[in-house]
Amino acid sequence: MDTGVTSTVKFRTVSLALALGIAVCAALSLAAQKKAAESSGPVVFAQDKGKLTIKLAGQTVGHEEFEIAPSGGGWLAKGTAEITPPEGAASKVSGSLTLQGDGAPISYDWSSQAEKTNGAHVLFANGVASITLEMQGARPFQQDLTFNSPLIAVLDNNLYHQYAVLARIYDWSKRGVQTFPVIIPQELTPGTITVQSTGSASTDGKTYEGLKVTTSDLEILLLLDASHRLMRLEVPDAKVSVIRE
Repeated sequence: MDTGVTSTVKFRTVSLALALGIAVCAALSLAAQKKAAESSGPVVFAQDKGKLTIKLAGQTVGHEEFEIAPSGGGWLAKGTAEITPPEGAASKVSGSLTLQGDGAPISYDWSSQAEKTNGAHVLFANGVASITLEMQGARPFQQDLTFNSPLIAVLDNNLYHQYAVLARIYDWSKRGVQTFPVIIPQELTPGTITVQSTGSASTDGKTYEGLKVTTSDLEILLLLDASHRLMRLEVPDAKVSVIRE
């Protein structure tokens, strides 16, 4: 990663100035959200709110504020990140992910502001992600992506709080290696990740619960507190650190 601060399925080098963004389509109706939430299983989430500092090679390049809270019978994970890379234009990206209590996504909206303002709305149903993308100066684009499970991890570019959601979806009672389908909405990219507990991990004199996320060519280490809240994220190969304030 030449800029380092972008999460994709393959985590290839992608500029922080990547600007896919606003024009959010009509949100999923409240009735549909309630129906989906009522059909979910056990609740895996806990309320959380915080601010993350994003560093590249030790230099602060951005901040993200996020909140995970109950909403309309389900859960809402939302965050906004402001990125100022060493080279390239500054950008601002926001994401709002509506989830069932068991972690299955219901809908997702993202917007990004940089040189252009773009965005998209994603509706999830029966393992299918229906995407409506609106880019500044272009006609809306629609695409469906099909997955083998409704429990899809949403890990979008530069929205690191979504790894806090992933840490909740992981089945801690079973531990071991667990595989999840994943979507990177800003890139219309589907894929697969594996997640595995690594036990106790220490950094800067503090001890955490480690969770390793593996893609085809990178490993991401999540450091969690005793309640499985995301406290720190490390991508060693990309020299990226995300630290909870």
